[in-house]
Amino acid sequence: AVKVWVVKGPVSESIDFTLNLDRARKTGIDILEIADEADESFFSGRAVLIDAIFGSGLTRPVSGIYARVIECVNKADAIRVAVDIPSGLMADSPSVGPVVRADFTVSFQLPKLAFLFPENFSVVGEWAIVDIGLNKDFIKEAETDHYYLTPKDPRRILKKRSKFDHKGVYGHALLVAGSRGKMGAAVLAARAALRSGLGLLSVHVPKCGYQIIQTAVPEAMAFVDQHEEFLTGWTDLKNFSTIGIGPGIGTSKETVKAFGEILKNFGKPMVIDADGLNILGDNRDFFRLVPPGSILTPHPKEFERMVGSWQNDFDRMDKQKKLAMELKSIVVLKGANSAVASPEGQVCFNSTGNPGMAKGGSGDVLTGILTGLLAQGYDCFRAAQLGVYIHGLAGDLAVPEYGMHSLIASDLVNSLPSAFLRVNRQ
Repeated sequence: AVKVWVVKGPVSESIDFTLNLDRARKTGIDILEIADEADESFFSGRAVLIDAIFGSGLTRPVSGIYARVIECVNKADAIRVAVDIPSGLMADSPSVGPVVRADFTVSFQLPKLAFLFPENFSVVGEWAIVDIGLNKDFIKEAETDHYYLTPKDPRRILKKRSKFDHKGVYGHALLVAGSRGKMGAAVLAARAALRSGLGLLSVHVPKCGYQIIQTAVPEAMAFVDQHEEFLTGWTDLKNFSTIGIGPGIGTSKETVKAFGEILKNFGKPMVIDADGLNILGDNRDFFRLVPPGSILTPHPKEFERMVGSWQNDFDRMDKQKKLAMELKSIVVLKGANSAVASPEGQVCFNSTGNPGMAKGGSGDVLTGILTGLLAQGYDCFRAAQLGVYIHGLAGDLAVPEYGMHSLIASDLVNSLPSAFLRVNRQ
């Protein structure tokens, strides 16, 4: 049995609302009005509650009878489905006041910016987009700094290969990674870099990692540090297209010094992750040494060490934009819907990936992918977009075989060929 409740508050009713209310009445559906008081018993016995009180045009917190109805909806023992956006949620700014806690949200044409932030998952739930026929040319021409990666985007970015190409065409990357007990990070990053299409890969490792890297990644060339356990120096850098640095290197005093020297002497865009980011967070004077056009890939805790705390996820995004502008580089904030920020203030949110990827080593795989793409000459912003999409897609393709609980970082590397094939077919 279907029942409709119309909340009669001070907000004026639109022409569309009046027209559709008249249509609903002609069907004979039971329609009730809530004007003064709302009681939790109103919604008892309902299997599903569909929230369509407010849409995406809300500009201030709900109050009065609207707030009371939302409270009753949230207390009801029913599946809650929001139409377009949960009532009370602001689409483009932090939300305060009562918000419908939807289990599912069916939104129109494009996701709302608020959907892409962790703090709103508890009210948005699982969301899906439906095409309601809005003018696509108008959408393309609309001015915005925020973008959502769809399957068409990576296909446009991915470069085609020519019959007479050779390994020299696809770059020579140096990966600086690993220390005693953390050589797995170097192996994962190296294998991912090779699977991402670069021509040549060299890896700088401590002495303890030489046999490991030569055995686990025979396609890579190895440079051995003078120290047995961690990074203290570097090789001649002039012949490398790019450098990926950070996975598993640790933060010893000698490593910090070597890291700073590499930043100072390389001068070309590079990928900085993991302990490289921790070193930057502890040594802010290194910020000025980061080569413009580099890609930094912090997870939220690493990001906090670099920029400090934030009040909400919109504030966090602003800090991400400012860091990208300060460093003249790309900042990839990892997580669900990983956000890729450019120095020009643009942010692209990723659409691939799943919770099974929340495992140690997943970030090392992303470092390898991005290093491989930069080495091939991709523009840094495009490389970051393609890299996060491919990384998440590899995780999605691995789930049917391994499941989210059992998924590990090595599975991501093994799924990279399928991910690239999928992008080529999209």
